[in-house]
Amino acid sequence: MVTLIMAGGKGKRFGGKTEKALTKLLGKPLIQWVIEATKAAEKISEVYVIATDQTPKTLEAVSNIGVKVIKTEGKGYHEDLQQAILDSGMEYPVLAISADMPLLTGEFLDHVISHYWKAGKPALTVLVPIEACRRHGVEPTSLYPYDGKSYAVSGLNVVDGRKISEGEQEQEVLISDRIEIAININTRQDLKAAERYLREKN
Repeated sequence: MVTLIMAGGKGKRFGGKTEKALTKLLGKPLIQWVIEATKAAEKISEVYVIATDQTPKTLEAVSNIGVKVIKTEGKGYHEDLQQAILDSGMEYPVLAISADMPLLTGEFLDHVISHYWKAGKPALTVLVPIEACRRHGVEPTSLYPYDGKSYAVSGLNVVDGRKISEGEQEQEVLISDRIEIAININTRQDLKAAERYLREKN
């Protein structure tokens, strides 16, 4: 599956002078953690980074390490995703990943892609129980109602490029409490939670 790493947002909640995707976690930019996870996945064929004029340093950094880049207008996550798919003629399912998910692994990405193919629906979204986020020291910032409950949006989803202009697609929902998606970096507190986990893991 072709994968798009979404790295075009301003990251207002995160703050600081450094573009969020280039913020370092244990000496390595967040986006590099994500790129390495996609390269470790067996079910990912190509990887593109989506960047905008709002993230010029990210655009420059990923270009210098030989990663394919698609530049979009920076109108918002969903608008940029749609533009990237349409401009590139991606008439097939595409995995979208936020650039602030440094704990992702190739194994988990393969799991998500396999689940998508088995479900047989045009789209898939991955949700996280709110209590799982809080258990790892993270307070969710984007919530999604599903089956009578609210869940944290993980920043990991699949859309069908053939239906990208048709509005909301019928979707499979995958709920997981795994730490790989329970921690995405929206605040400095989230960054500290990721650092703490990685130090304990190692």
